[in-house]
Amino acid sequence: MADEIKQKNRLAAESSPYLLLHQTNPVDWYPWGAEALERARREDRPVFLSVGYSTCYWCHVMERESFTDPAIAELMNRSFINVKLDREERPELDEIYMTATQLLTRHGGWPNSVFLTPDLKPFFAGTYFPPYDRQGRPGFSTVLQSLADAWQNRRQEVEEQAEEVARALRSYLEERVAPVAATLAGPDVVARVLTGLEANFDAQWGGFGSAPKFPTPSNLFLLLEVADKNPVAEQMLTVTLDQMARGGIYDQLAGGFHRYATDREWKVPHFEKMLYDNGLLLEIYAREWRRSGSPEAARIARETARFLEREMTAPEGALWSAIDAETDGHEGLYYVWSREELLEVLGDEGFGFLAPLLGFQGSPFFEQGTYVLHLSQPLARLAERRQLEPDELMGEMTPLMATLLERRNTRQRPLTDDKILTDWNGMAIAGLATAGQLLDEPKFIAQAAAAADFILDQLRDDQGLLLHSWRQGHGRIPAFLGDYVFLTRGLLGLHRATGEESWLDHAVDITRQQQERLGDPEGGFFTAAASDDVLFRTKEIFDGALPGTNAVAALNLLQLAERAGDESWLAVAGKTLRGFSSMIDSHPDGVKTMAVAVRRLHLGEPVPADKSWSSEPAGEEGVLTADLDLQPANEDGWRPFSLSLRLAPGWHVYANDEASPHTRPTRVVGRGVELDSLEYPTGEDLPLAEGSDTVRGYLGEIAIRGALRSTGEPEGVLVVEYQPCDDTRCLAPAELELSLSEL
Repeated sequence: MADEIKQKNRLAAESSPYLLLHQTNPVDWYPWGAEALERARREDRPVFLSVGYSTCYWCHVMERESFTDPAIAELMNRSFINVKLDREERPELDEIYMTATQLLTRHGGWPNSVFLTPDLKPFFAGTYFPPYDRQGRPGFSTVLQSLADAWQNRRQEVEEQAEEVARALRSYLEERVAPVAATLAGPDVVARVLTGLEANFDAQWGGFGSAPKFPTPSNLFLLLEVADKNPVAEQMLTVTLDQMARGGIYDQLAGGFHRYATDREWKVPHFEKMLYDNGLLLEIYAREWRRSGSPEAARIARETARFLEREMTAPEGALWSAIDAETDGHEGLYYVWSREELLEVLGDEGFGFLAPLLGFQGSPFFEQGTYVLHLSQPLARLAERRQLEPDELMGEMTPLMATLLERRNTRQRPLTDDKILTDWNGMAIAGLATAGQLLDEPKFIAQAAAAADFILDQLRDDQGLLLHSWRQGHGRIPAFLGDYVFLTRGLLGLHRATGEESWLDHAVDITRQQQERLGDPEGGFFTAAASDDVLFRTKEIFDGALPGTNAVAALNLLQLAERAGDESWLAVAGKTLRGFSSMIDSHPDGVKTMAVAVRRLHLGEPVPADKSWSSEPAGEEGVLTADLDLQPANEDGWRPFSLSLRLAPGWHVYANDEASPHTRPTRVVGRGVELDSLEYPTGEDLPLAEGSDTVRGYLGEIAIRGALRSTGEPEGVLVVEYQPCDDTRCLAPAELELSLSEL
């Protein structure tokens, strides 16, 4: 009853689940905005800025311990203007003030607790504070009293500190990425990055460094880029993906990845599940399956996609942001198991069978005498010991795991952050579209398309400008660079998966808007549009939990140049990469995604290595001819056909099973007809040049079979989409049309 009559503060009018968590605090909270900042300046009071997010465990702890404490709230309200910020809604502010905390304390994290002058310059910062002094650590109440006294009695010292921090921030955030006239970074940048990764690689357990261990998708995308021709990169990639997949960081019962592992062995995770991790890792595992044929990579990709559909997809079609780590104040409570509950659910026989497989044979190793389920050995090794194939062993495990999942589903679920973010949805769209295409799962592609349709329809303002966040029927906050580049990347993934030109058209439109709002004439893109409430206008090139946004922008531009046939995009990509060349050369370990973009530009991408680009139509070369053998219709109107394609000597086309994102695979589409049961031949591995990568291609004469049926339009056309290359060049992608009315 007491909870029902608690007075609500200003945060009750917000949409962010994180801000709403604080709506009944006795703190006089403001959301970030003009009202709070104007009051701070008018009353000459410092700002206490508390930055966090809804699935942040220690954010919840500080909320319970400090922000609900009336005595602490009174100290806050008396001396400060208190502002609460969701870092996922305002990433540009989060970057600035997290950098300030790192400069002031040499570490960072969330909640981020920053004290600012009224003109928004930080002078003191920390992360989590206990409410009162504890074990030699100052409590939040002590910090508040000390800073209030400093503001009143040592004002000059405080302002000097703020100016010093502001200068350091400007140097780090603005001057470090200021474009300079430069040549493109050298082609050896990927090799230098690999050297750094190898030095930090954990050969036994995969990943880089010790504990805690993060998936760090930018590392994995770079390794995927070169794994086929670099055995060291391949080892780092396969060991890391295999160990992550069998660890506790992967939800063995329901699929999907937790945020990171607290230990070297990936066994004990920090239990929050983020959309961005799962979207990016879904794509990585799908591409690894296509690269290596690993059945485990395919299994993980499929399970992760199904997890996204089942647990993170809104009724409107887009995807929610995250699932919390805690239940009732206990991290991981929803996911972990006691020995007693496992015996109760599985029985003695089931317990005895699964215990050595899912890591609960020995003593409990997590809090309160519990286990985190994980594969104790790689699945293939576990199967071999039982003289089974891996899929046979998994088939025996699945019913018991389903029983465990059924029991787990009766527990109180962690909270879901149900806001919809454009950038994170873009990552999931790319992952679902890629996995759907490579694993032949149309349902995944359909889910990606539904999410993209929602973003394109709902996350725009009245002028058509892209928005960042949506919740409960309303879009808000102008888009950041991450929104533009990751949505574009997802749209390009849908274009590749479906061949539908509308997705490419949307990608072009979104990128044009990105260039107009955030482009720097000197090169590269700003994180956000100019704003009075932001100290510095920054550019992001370094990889973190997510790939650097300017690097993703460059990769998108390279793809647009090829797919849209507009070489002006290639010029923008080159200018972006050249503008950051000094940072790329001096900090290669921090710019792995940028290194991939530099590599592709050096190799002549979007055309494959050692190929020159020609805009000359392929048909004029006469390199491809076709004959169509069309059989009579069956009772349902379907007409079987065989399409024979002949290539002139010295020419090849990309095979339908070529997976590189920089090629146009051969495929057959219909206009005015439906197609069914298409069968393409398997491509051959064709070398591009000595010492370079290979592509899947067709030579000589090939046959494509299928069935077609009229849609009722006057003229049906069968279209062959292809891109021919010889030993020195690739021609522009082309189409060969076969009119069915002439047959």
